[in-house]
Amino acid sequence: MLEQIEFTTKSIREKTKNFSPEVGIILGTGLGGLVKEITVEYVLSYESIPNFPVSTVEGHSGKLIFGNLGGKNVVAMQGRFHFYEGYTMHQVTFPVRVMKSLGVKTICVSNAAGGMNPDFEVGELMIINDHINLFPTNPLIGKNINELGPRFPDMSEAYNKKLVDLALSIAKEKNIKVSTGVYAGLSGPCFETPAEYRYLWRIGADVVGMSTVPEVIVARHAGLNVFGISIVTDLGVEGKVFNVTHEEVQAVANRQEPKMTLLMKELISRI
Repeated sequence: MLEQIEFTTKSIREKTKNFSPEVGIILGTGLGGLVKEITVEYVLSYESIPNFPVSTVEGHSGKLIFGNLGGKNVVAMQGRFHFYEGYTMHQVTFPVRVMKSLGVKTICVSNAAGGMNPDFEVGELMIINDHINLFPTNPLIGKNINELGPRFPDMSEAYNKKLVDLALSIAKEKNIKVSTGVYAGLSGPCFETPAEYRYLWRIGADVVGMSTVPEVIVARHAGLNVFGISIVTDLGVEGKVFNVTHEEVQAVANRQEPKMTLLMKELISRI
């Protein structure tokens, strides 16, 4: 894996004239609009990047964006990879390894999620303060490469508390309604059954999605600080579980995206 990371990093640096990002951004379903706020310097399609998978999901455009946001050099994934697409965990999280190799120190991740917390509404913005890994595997399984991180990384603060507190203060300042809570990561691709939603709520999760957790595990293994935010696009509250489609998820995410974008942009400027 080291050779792949080094080769991909070298290729990207050649194409971006050694652009050095300090913040990495991973944008979820329907949340690619943050790119409009970036003063773009370079755009690389995933197809042009050695060893990169290609996103196959509607709402994930498949571009790596380099530029300036909030006074910081950033690299943004406009479209992420999912375990349910058939990729291995190493493929899903490979871009995080490359971001670290490029010089990134902080990762900001976003996602669309289903909400089990009965206090939540459709469109709720939830800052993630912890997660539950319910994927059938872990991206760190296998021989550990010490140059990439420790064999047994600590996950007691998967989501950086200072960044969570900073985001909450920004939200209050900008009059943006936000909550905090726990994200449960499942493999997908089917949405959850009513019984699964009940189970997830009872074990301590506030929202559920099909991404984020593998990327955060690898980011923490690599020593990166992490900030995460979910947009609740549908409800799995007991007695309120309705049929949901990917198109409806995208529509809600698109409506709430401006608030998330404002919060994320301001947060990055203050890191």
